[in-house]
Amino acid sequence: MKLFGTQLCLGLAFMSTAGLLRAQNQLPPGTRAPDTAPSVQSGREAAEAKMEQKDFDGARPLLEKYLKQNPGDARALFDLGYLEDAAGNQAPAAADYRKAIAADPKQFEAHLALGLLLAHQSKFEEAKVQVQQATLLEAPNPAAQAEAFRTLARLDRASDPPAARDALVAALRISAETPADLLLTAQIAEANDDNELAQTAYQNLLAIHPPAPPVVAAEATSGLAQLLLKERKYSDAEPLLKSALERDPRDPGLNAQLVAALLGQGKSDQALPVLEALQQLEPGNASVDQMLADAYSQAGHPEKAAPIYAKMVLAHPGDEDMLAGQGQNLLRERLYPQAQQVFERAAQLKPDDGDAWSGLAFAASENKQYSTALHALSMRAKYLEETPATYFLWATSYDNLHLSKSAQEYYRKFLAVSAGKFPDQEWQARHRLVALGGSH
Repeated sequence: MKLFGTQLCLGLAFMSTAGLLRAQNQLPPGTRAPDTAPSVQSGREAAEAKMEQKDFDGARPLLEKYLKQNPGDARALFDLGYLEDAAGNQAPAAADYRKAIAADPKQFEAHLALGLLLAHQSKFEEAKVQVQQATLLEAPNPAAQAEAFRTLARLDRASDPPAARDALVAALRISAETPADLLLTAQIAEANDDNELAQTAYQNLLAIHPPAPPVVAAEATSGLAQLLLKERKYSDAEPLLKSALERDPRDPGLNAQLVAALLGQGKSDQALPVLEALQQLEPGNASVDQMLADAYSQAGHPEKAAPIYAKMVLAHPGDEDMLAGQGQNLLRERLYPQAQQVFERAAQLKPDDGDAWSGLAFAASENKQYSTALHALSMRAKYLEETPATYFLWATSYDNLHLSKSAQEYYRKFLAVSAGKFPDQEWQARHRLVALGGSH
């Protein structure tokens, strides 16, 4: 399920980091005490006073006038970048931050602000360069320095978990731990494949009093649920997600995870209303559409799944997974000629997909194209282990082609592994062995 990717989660994290940094410092963040004569600073100081009052429109002309007279003032260039950043003008903001850095390479604020901006744009490698530089510079206060280390930890979380852990430890040496830090600890542990530590950290975060902020708690719930789903502990994930959805019933990520937990337990009927609601929350999301179609099909409603599959395949004709899902649904509808055509396309797109070859073999057999079925079974065998069903399909295909020796061989293989689970087919296999002159 690919509803919400790592880059989106990182982007949200960096947005919140920027908010924290700006909230805990005066505007602009980390502004230092005057270091030049008041007469030179007056224009800039007047602009900064308006910025502290969030009067950005009033600050801009003062700052622009000041910069015409002092074009190399690094602090004023940073202030202008901050104004652009606050207005959502990312390209001009980045340009101004870079000018500020060029004017004063040791300016902490410009490096960190540019790093945050690049991270928000998913330019993580470039962001890391700027944030690393910020951690090496003198910060205006310990809180700002700690935020630089926390931002570096977020940047390294997926690509270098040990480095992320070290950066977080550095932040905690100079600032108190927050619920967001506990969340980051869990995420770093998960990225480092330490699922036990990650699960403990998520659980501790969800148990703290007073409770973590709603956004942090929701992300922790999602992280813990994802761990449980990964470990196939679907019954443990289900109540956790249902409880979270009572607080935020429209959260698409939590709804998608609940669907996965229900489907993992075979509760297709319970998953369907959740999926239908999720489709309303996420219109046009191909992953949600495919999950809904799969659930309809598996719950015995292939007629409801059919138009969804048709729409998806039309929109994504080269997506082998969607074709395979449509093929399975056509089998459930007993539309074997159409199913065979779909599986043939799927196998052409991805020749190493054993499941596509399985579907093709079954459809071809139902269409009495036994040579095609045998070819598909041969291709499937390159990628997947044989099952009682495939042994039986081999046997009946050979039998219908009057290749008696091979048919007997595969009937015997089927009977050796069926273990009484397929009584009708076992009776047929024994009957055919007798008819073909072989011992059963």
